[in-house]
Amino acid sequence: MASNASPVPGFTFIQELGGIKEYRLNSNRIRVLLVEDNSVPVAGCMVTYHVGSKNEATGYTGATHLLEHIMFKGSERFNKELGTSMDSLMESKGAIINATTWFDRTNYYEVVPRDVLPLAIEVEADRMRTAYITEEGRAAEMPIVRNEFERGENLPMEALEKEVWAAAFTAHPYHHSTIGWRSDIEGVSIERLQQFYNDFYWPDNATVTIAGSFDEKQTLAKIKKEFGRHPAKATPYPALYTTEPVQQGERRVRVERAGVNMVCLAHKIPEATHVDVPALMLLGSILFEDKTSRLYKAFIDTALATDVSTYCWQFQDPSIFETFVTLTPKTTHEKAETVLRKEYQKIIESGVTAPELARAKQAARASLAARQDGPYALLSSLNEEIATGDWTRFVTLSDTLAAVTRADIQRVAKLYFTSKTSTVGWFVHTLS
Repeated sequence: MASNASPVPGFTFIQELGGIKEYRLNSNRIRVLLVEDNSVPVAGCMVTYHVGSKNEATGYTGATHLLEHIMFKGSERFNKELGTSMDSLMESKGAIINATTWFDRTNYYEVVPRDVLPLAIEVEADRMRTAYITEEGRAAEMPIVRNEFERGENLPMEALEKEVWAAAFTAHPYHHSTIGWRSDIEGVSIERLQQFYNDFYWPDNATVTIAGSFDEKQTLAKIKKEFGRHPAKATPYPALYTTEPVQQGERRVRVERAGVNMVCLAHKIPEATHVDVPALMLLGSILFEDKTSRLYKAFIDTALATDVSTYCWQFQDPSIFETFVTLTPKTTHEKAETVLRKEYQKIIESGVTAPELARAKQAARASLAARQDGPYALLSSLNEEIATGDWTRFVTLSDTLAAVTRADIQRVAKLYFTSKTSTVGWFVHTLS
């Protein structure tokens, strides 16, 4: 058999990279990624739907996340009435079963003993098109989701970050958080949720990933049998054509309530697949990774802050680079913001040192290695790369990070760390 032939008729072999094989099921165009590792008798099954909170709009923000909850309530073949509730059934087989939602994607997954993998495939294929999206399910899950929303509101960093994103993005739907606005969580109708489900949850808008110990031919045959029952969507998917206008000046937000004093500095950066992102990722590590990093020395060693964190968000569309600083009681917001901007400016003017870049690359190598530490870690990490629109980043990112130079770091700092494209957030502790 040729290396580029499918072991099961009905599939088209697309490519193989880094031990990951990609196939397409011809009948409905569902994509399949296979990552075989027989070192332990465990396998993972994950379905990544190419829909997330960015596909929502006013009135039904949080719909993707609420559907995530409802889609555990049962499906045509797996439900309480038949005694085959997907949660209890899979857990009785020793499985870990869960789902997550984010801006660009939603994923449903199981990590199971090898011999339970066929059942996991059945469960995911069944809820793809026959999930029970009912008013009873919405009424049961809405208070749970609202409670998640309220827990997030009680976390100063989450509350501040929500306001920063809402200010940074005025047109693009990254404006609203994945969990949605409270009034939408409470008020969205079951009819709107059903429409959202029927708009996006189809084979040709999904990727099935199987990782761990499995037989390739048997697994592809099972995927064909179960997922092949569903046709591709007969109508076009709702288009997301909104792009964020060019920002024309610094934006500022302020949250005043009980909590801890905090400063956030955010800048617009390009989409994950852009050539500048690897340098921005390493720049984040140079700013704050360990006790040798610049912001640790500037804030923690000087007792100006109790915590610092940086995030180089890598999404399908342009996003932001954020730094959060949690202040000690005597540190003012003005002081913290000034120190943070000075540290950015030092890199813009003088660049970074060779040892700093070497340490950042070493930390990146360790982080990338951890992504392959078992089926769950692999599925979780590959899921995020699938969401960017190019899963091969999972394999190629190591080389692109290794190729970043000190000049690249200084160049991206100059290009993206400008006041004109920044959003500043203050969380101001107050008892009133």
